[in-house]
Amino acid sequence: MEIKEPKIKSMRYNDFKDNEYLEAMLKELNANGTNVVVGCLDELINWGRSNSLWPFTFATSCCGIEFMAMCAARYDVARFGFEITRNSPRQADVILVSGTITNKMAPVLKRLYDQMADPKYVIAVGGCAVSGGPFKKSYHVVKGVDKVLPVDVYVPGCPPRPEAMLYGMMQLQRKVKVEKFLGGINHQVSKKEYARLMERDLNAERDELNVEQEKD
Repeated sequence: MEIKEPKIKSMRYNDFKDNEYLEAMLKELNANGTNVVVGCLDELINWGRSNSLWPFTFATSCCGIEFMAMCAARYDVARFGFEITRNSPRQADVILVSGTITNKMAPVLKRLYDQMADPKYVIAVGGCAVSGGPFKKSYHVVKGVDKVLPVDVYVPGCPPRPEAMLYGMMQLQRKVKVEKFLGGINHQVSKKEYARLMERDLNAERDELNVEQEKD
């Protein structure tokens, strides 16, 4: 079977907003008689995305010190591929809300989130970002950043240790790995399918542990 190579032009600026150019390429391949397995391509793309998360440097109180410690040499956040912190929301894909969010700060946080490119994620770090923390019954603090942004991972603690923040980032990596990158504009999977994929990953990890224990 003759396989025709598609003509790939230089990527325009508008193509960075979504993955429509990849879907157009797949349609061109299918039209020329080339079979493309999108499932494996999804796993490959999401593997790369999950290991290259760029956090946005955003901290308002004491949890920011723990974020600094996580990025320092002792914890070596570069092991997981998300050591590149960005000062511009247009270059980041995950925001760690580290600290107290007041009612005056909430619109600014929402504006920064809107400026981030899709797909984007939010991690609520610390008791203040999760539920308001010690200021829960006050008049000036937002009772959880989920009132303003869609939160993907919660990291409790006051403040949480760098290990807890690393664990939260690792949970976000697992979530990114089971998303559907193609077949739409980065649509996330349903809760039922997400639970099934998470269970599959856990079973695979158990099998690997059993094999290692049998070798020992």
